[in-house]
Amino acid sequence: MTVQPKGSHFINGAYVEDTAGDAIPVVFAATGETLATLHAGTPAIIDQALTAAAAAQREWATWSPRERGRVLTRAAQIMRERNEDLSQLETLDTGKPIQETRVADATSGADALEYFGGLAGSLTGEHIPLGEDWVYTVREPLGVCVGIGAWNYPTQIACWKAAPALACGNAMVFKPSETTPLCALKVAEILIEAGLPKGVFNVVQGMGQTGAQLVTDPRVDKVSLTGSPATGKKVYAAAAAEMKHVTMELGGKSPMIVFDDADIENAVGGAILGNFYSSGQICSNGTRVFVHKSIKEKFLARLAERTSQAVIGDPREDETSIGPMVSEAQMNIVLGYLDKGKAEGARLICGGTRLDRDGFYIAPTVFADVTDDMTIAREEIFGPVMAVLDFDDEAEVIARANDTPYGLAAGVFTKDISRAHRVIGQLQAGSCFINSYNDAPVEAPFGGVKASGVGRENSKQAIEHYSQMKSVYVRMGDVEAPF
Repeated sequence: MTVQPKGSHFINGAYVEDTAGDAIPVVFAATGETLATLHAGTPAIIDQALTAAAAAQREWATWSPRERGRVLTRAAQIMRERNEDLSQLETLDTGKPIQETRVADATSGADALEYFGGLAGSLTGEHIPLGEDWVYTVREPLGVCVGIGAWNYPTQIACWKAAPALACGNAMVFKPSETTPLCALKVAEILIEAGLPKGVFNVVQGMGQTGAQLVTDPRVDKVSLTGSPATGKKVYAAAAAEMKHVTMELGGKSPMIVFDDADIENAVGGAILGNFYSSGQICSNGTRVFVHKSIKEKFLARLAERTSQAVIGDPREDETSIGPMVSEAQMNIVLGYLDKGKAEGARLICGGTRLDRDGFYIAPTVFADVTDDMTIAREEIFGPVMAVLDFDDEAEVIARANDTPYGLAAGVFTKDISRAHRVIGQLQAGSCFINSYNDAPVEAPFGGVKASGVGRENSKQAIEHYSQMKSVYVRMGDVEAPF
């Protein structure tokens, strides 16, 4: 089995290779098999991509917004037609089950391309009357944008960043995670096929050094990162030093609050989606599940019962609902947190071990009786590990939920709609859910507060982060001056 692309990079409308760059093995997480070997971008490759992007952007910006939108809409259509092939590639690239990738990856990317393709023609300025004089505003692209992706949703993230950037008239150089480098190349192919001018969207592979070179290059006007808070702080500082625009979509330690009147089945379903989907490798996961003491044991019993029904297996098989961790390194990180949870006194309800099989599998794990000071309740694990905490009182649980440096997401399960809105109104998080969890439609803004990020992806809000306003004052009469 091999998925070796024609080249490691996609620049100026074509695959490009430079084997002088460090080797990047593509490992199938379910077996440990190497599927392909790519190479990191050398300084020459990076320069080639940025030169192409800068030249192409000047042409692309002259297209009418509706013409640009037509290209994105066509790309969305192609992506939907090829959803099965793209989903199979995503499963090989990430190890996520095919039942997930068919509905949550290329489909989400296509949604973004379609949404911003449709929005492009509405990107206008405004007329501001000032008596006889007036001002008009013009929305302009930023220029060359750098997108830096995470390994958990490589197709989706490439599209989430490219779609608003391109709709606004920017060009982009996208660096996927070195762990999942394949999918963004297909996005680039599809955009060219849809009519995007060569050089407007480019893909350069590499590790942190490649990202650093892209971020600090003077030709770059905007940086958008999806990654860890630690990486985000470094990238944000480097971009800020040169006054570049930034969007930072980082991690979290998000709370999910289950009140005593909640529908248990729905709350358990939300906890499963917020902890075990994609083997727990989702930045917005609600990994601190606060359950009212009066229903805690009932909740845990049903959670354990439903978790036991998970089908852990080869992610290429239709029936598999839990796949491996994305890499051996990430698996070992999660195993370390399992050890800490046990050592610090949390009660293990289920899971807690690596599975005895090929690949990087960890059983879905639930810890109960978790306290706020335990490591598994403080640090982002990014694996299938749920921490269940008790609470008695609404004010108490709100304070505890907010006692974290992060603020990406939050959820509330209750049948009391007044309480639901009251509690959500006090939670310090950017993306919130009532009687649901981890929904991410392109129409809604996505992003966090505090250490979880800066700016928003998706929705009309993303346009503000990929464009800038020019104001023009028009005087209709004579100019009066003091001399």
